[in-house]
Amino acid sequence: MKVTLGISNRHVHLTEEIYKNLFGDAPLEVVKYLGQPGQFASNRFVTIKNGDRKIEKVRIVGPFRNYNQVEISRTDSYNLKLNPPVRSSGDIEGSSPITLMGELNEISLDKGCIIANRHIHITKEEVIERNLAGIEKVQIKIDGEKAGIIDNVYLKIADNSKYELHLDTDDANAFNLKTGDELEIIAKK
Repeated sequence: MKVTLGISNRHVHLTEEIYKNLFGDAPLEVVKYLGQPGQFASNRFVTIKNGDRKIEKVRIVGPFRNYNQVEISRTDSYNLKLNPPVRSSGDIEGSSPITLMGELNEISLDKGCIIANRHIHITKEEVIERNLAGIEKVQIKIDGEKAGIIDNVYLKIADNSKYELHLDTDDANAFNLKTGDELEIIAKK
C-alpha cells in the first residue's frame, strides 16, 4: 500500500504564554496551511540557541499548543552541540533544553528539544481499512537511485488526521526524497 510523503523541516510549537513573552501582542498569522488539519506555517520565526551556537529563522507552527517543543534534525543537533532524543511529538519529558529568541525576549526552556520520530498520520478507520490493526510501526520501501528500507515508522493514530508519512530532512535527503513522493508501506504482523 502507498503513502504520500510530507517532509518536516525544523520548527517550533509554542504555548500562547511563551509566544506572547517572545512577541508581545503581535499576531500569529497563517502563511500556509500544512497537510495535517488545522496546522499552519505561521508568519513568525525564532532563533534557537544552545550557548553560542544558534540557528536563525526557525518557523513557528500553529496553532498554539499546551507545551513548547522544538523539532530539529540530527544534523541540526550537531550544529547546536545538543543530543536530543528521538521522540513522538508531545513526549518532551527528559528532552534537551534549548533557548528561544523572539522579537522581544529570550527564553530558556529546560526541556522541549527533540528529533521527531518517523511517523504516519492515520485515523482509526484508515488503520482498519489498510489492515494495519494491531501494528505499532511499519517499514517504508524506497525505490530509485538511492533505494532502501526505512525502519521504525510509527503509526500516529488520531481522529483529526490526514493520511501522510512524515520524515525529517535528514531521512528524506538520505534517500533522495521530496514532499509528495508516493512510497510503499511494508507492514509486518
